[in-house]
Amino acid sequence: MNKTKLITAAHKAKKNSYSPYSKFRVGAALLTSSGKIITGCNIENSSYSLTICAERTALFKAVSEGHKRFKAIVIASDSSSFIPPCGACRQVLSDLAGNIDVFLSNNKHEVLQLKMEDFLPMPFNDSMLKNK
Repeated sequence: MNKTKLITAAHKAKKNSYSPYSKFRVGAALLTSSGKIITGCNIENSSYSLTICAERTALFKAVSEGHKRFKAIVIASDSSSFIPPCGACRQVLSDLAGNIDVFLSNNKHEVLQLKMEDFLPMPFNDSMLKNK
């Protein structure tokens, strides 16, 4: 895996962010198991609740293009802090991507590497639906 290429792609995706309300740009770059990088950015809506995060944009785009297995995701923001995925993104990433590598990248392109299970150690998943 070329981590630098993935980080660069996430920061580039951030430039496409549509965030006129929060002014908080986020980009994501998702690495498929076949080595393809699929990007996404946050897209806001004036009702806020209909806003979609960069992580889910990238993941839904990947799934809609037929990708089902993933290796890693980079989440990049304009913040000097490392910005983790929100609760909704944590659930969706856990469900659709499993315990992948998660790289958080700040505005200085510094990186913090974690695993998905660090964000969601006890996820609700399909196995719980079978325990009726």
